Amino acid sequence: MSALISIRELYKTYQRGNQPVPVLMGINLEIHAGDYVSLMGPSGSGKSTLLNLIAGIDKPTAGALLIDDIDIAALPESELANWRAANVGFIFQFYNLMPVLNAFENVELPLLLTHLSKSQRREHVETALAMVGLADRMDHYPNELSGGQQQRVAIARALISDPQLIVADEPTGDLDRQSADDILSLLDRLNCELGKTIVMVTHDPKCAARAKQQVHLEKGLLLSEPDEQSH
Repeated sequence: MSALISIRELYKTYQRGNQPVPVLMGINLEIHAGDYVSLMGPSGSGKSTLLNLIAGIDKPTAGALLIDDIDIAALPESELANWRAANVGFIFQFYNLMPVLNAFENVELPLLLTHLSKSQRREHVETALAMVGLADRMDHYPNELSGGQQQRVAIARALISDPQLIVADEPTGDLDRQSADDILSLLDRLNCELGKTIVMVTHDPKCAARAKQQVHLEKGLLLSEPDEQSH
């Protein structure tokens, strides 16, 4: 079974003035469709950088990064933007909602770039908000919602284009434990019931334990890979 995400000898180096700063050094990793993987490691280990590379937000300095057999690092920026919009759903620690838009409008945003009609967009948005348990909050603005509810709006927005891959960067980092558990249970459902492939960055062992597999990074090196027993 071929991997959905195939990473080979991946390097990422940033420039700080004239000084090169290596962040990832020779990463090799395979993630299969339907996997739920947590990326763990101390601050500065490179886990968010790796997540951004997988999501097509950033490009590697060297190495191969294939997703569904597409070398996303080789795509021109315009094609990469279209690829991201169609294939990746993003969940961030601080929700990244537009404060001047209500929940419905925030979730609808990615669909405004599609050819869907207004009624089709409404149907998609209502379905996504119902899935995250917020059908009765679609007219509320972010400042009228709790942190957990705002994150659920963000998850509905991530789902709206039916992406094959969901990337989550510390999705529970700004939430109390009960709200965090609710969000993790929702991610479990997306993985188990909808078959979404999830790659999640977290520093919280309890959060990481909810994933099917854990990957540990330290100082830009991979310390462990997902086990292959389920494949």
